[in-house]
Amino acid sequence: MNYDLLLAFVGFAFVSSITPGPNNLMLMASGANFGFRRTIPHMLGVGIGFALMIALVGAGLLGLFDMFPLSYAILKTCSVVYLLYLAWKIATAAPVDRQTEAGTPMRFLQAVAFQWVNPKAWAMALTAISIYAPDRSIPAILLVAAIFGAINLPCISSWTVLGQQLARILRYPRQLRIFNGVMAALLVASLYPVLWPG
Repeated sequence: MNYDLLLAFVGFAFVSSITPGPNNLMLMASGANFGFRRTIPHMLGVGIGFALMIALVGAGLLGLFDMFPLSYAILKTCSVVYLLYLAWKIATAAPVDRQTEAGTPMRFLQAVAFQWVNPKAWAMALTAISIYAPDRSIPAILLVAAIFGAINLPCISSWTVLGQQLARILRYPRQLRIFNGVMAALLVASLYPVLWPG
């Protein structure tokens, strides 16, 4: 990857990682509901899981979609259904006491697995491989995965911090319920580009 292409890729990785999407909205909700410390496994699962996803997509899964286009449509449908389920879970979550261990933030392996049903993650991974590692060579794929992972983790962590800071305002259960409802609505809204691209 030459210097100009590298700079373009870093810009793409930053913008796509920092902008709203299912991962960032869920991390912000988790930061508000559970705090930063308890959300660390979720953040690490997103960062590591997404880098792993890029590596595996580039190493062969992209070819599977080329051979069987219907498989991508099936994956997209499953992703949308699962995200709607998660939005419902967020909207109906009971407020938790952040000083206790009540409530269950997303665990590391759950966050890793979530990348595979996250439409934005798929779009980011497919674009990154197609544009920045078009030859699909293993060194190029690993470089793209490593750079994306290094940029992605600080970006997504900022959403958790934002959620944690909002928790200072959300002092009452009713406020937190409203916040969770808004986060669920935004999560559903994030599906718009997937359902109606272009």
